[in-house]
Amino acid sequence: MPTFTTTDGIELSFADTGSGPPLVLLHGWGFSHRFFDGVAPALAQHCRVVALDLRGHGDSGAPPYQPKVARMGADLHELLEYLHIEEAIVLGWSLGSAVAWSMLENFGSQRVSGGIYCSQVPRQYLAADWPWHHAECFDDVGLARFQGKVSYELDTMIEHQVDEICASPVSEADRELFIKEMAKCGAQVRNAIMADHTRHDWRDFLEQLDLPTLVMTGQKDQAYNWRGTAWIGEHVRGAQTVLFPHSAHAIFHDEPDRFVSSVLNFVEQTGSAKPQLVLGIEWGNHP
Repeated sequence: MPTFTTTDGIELSFADTGSGPPLVLLHGWGFSHRFFDGVAPALAQHCRVVALDLRGHGDSGAPPYQPKVARMGADLHELLEYLHIEEAIVLGWSLGSAVAWSMLENFGSQRVSGGIYCSQVPRQYLAADWPWHHAECFDDVGLARFQGKVSYELDTMIEHQVDEICASPVSEADRELFIKEMAKCGAQVRNAIMADHTRHDWRDFLEQLDLPTLVMTGQKDQAYNWRGTAWIGEHVRGAQTVLFPHSAHAIFHDEPDRFVSSVLNFVEQTGSAKPQLVLGIEWGNHP
């Protein structure tokens, strides 16, 4: 896999396949770009698919200090510069969505033509005006309890997480791959990122976002109530929402054909005209 070195000296790994409109894939917390293996080849038949291993994940290096979402957003910006990509469709899954939002907040949208946000809520903590919190990290006490599990029960947690993120059966080959990739992200990195990630509230930023936007969410997600993710589609100007009724957190695993066909259907309709945004088969906001 190719690599590039960030401005703070961290070597990050990424895959770069196919040709066509650039589609950048960002994985979730504790995972890697290999989680997209089931859909990336089909997407790469029509798009240039760039899949980054976030710092501290997969085959990418980790900094000697605690990684934060803002620095990951800077990594994404630097990757687009390094690859000379001017109009990227950025697809963020889970934590990857927050990474994309951070880049847009800090660097603007000059290199981004559209965003796709999967399986992520704009706020993970419970609040008087926000009932769609993270299943475990919904306040500081929940975060501390969660970090304890990461520190002392990581192997068991990884085993369980494979089944939690997937609603459909996981093949032995996929299970082996997922566990192997998740084991590359250590407890210290996981806890540092989660502590930063889970305290963000992106709602005010998203309501000001003026980019073509697609939201995709599985209605069997165990990490979040799908309505929290759908909120994004209701509050970003002009956004569309696609619901995956048979999917948990990993929508591309549970309904891969629907995931791929949604992307390619829109690419075929829009061609190379800007803005280039991957949208799904179902169009419109959902309650």
